[in-house]
Amino acid sequence: MLNKSLFSLVIAGLGLAIIVLSAPPAIAKSHEAMARAAAESRFKAWAHDPVVISAIKEQNAKHAKLSMADIDKMDKVWRAQKKSGNRPLIEAKMSNTLAKFLKAVKSKSGGLITEAFVMDNKGLNVGQTDPTGDYMQGDEAKWQKTYGVGVGAVHIGGIEVEDGLPITQVSVAITDPGTLKVIGAVTVGVNANKLK
Repeated sequence: MLNKSLFSLVIAGLGLAIIVLSAPPAIAKSHEAMARAAAESRFKAWAHDPVVISAIKEQNAKHAKLSMADIDKMDKVWRAQKKSGNRPLIEAKMSNTLAKFLKAVKSKSGGLITEAFVMDNKGLNVGQTDPTGDYMQGDEAKWQKTYGVGVGAVHIGGIEVEDGLPITQVSVAITDPGTLKVIGAVTVGVNANKLK
């Protein structure tokens, strides 16, 4: 049973409450071990599918000359589109070949996967099942502790309650099988109740 110590953080302007669970160390350790096992046994296989590798490599080449100012501008566009009905950048990342692949993986997961998104070598979204809050993930642990660490890196986030479910984010570095170099990362939202 999870500890009753809960706190909520209200995100200004969105009216959205996020509740973060504070689990006892033994439960947190168990959750992390199960999430890591899922990453090793389930996520790494499809995360290195040719569809994923091809999409990342294509975007890495396309974005090779982006400056930080360019990235900031794209991120601002994403955030603005998130608030409006006109969302071409977001829709492009949710309807491309990679997004369709990720949606199929999510659909076949039996409720284990709540979301999945792939990031390139700059931390930018390549394809996703659900819209993220921003376009650039490169300033977050999910990218820094996977892509930034190197081959085989896995990062397990804490547990947060979303729509009544305990969710943890499992992130994995993605390696190009041809060069054996890290080219991006994937983050998978996992329903902790489904971890075994």
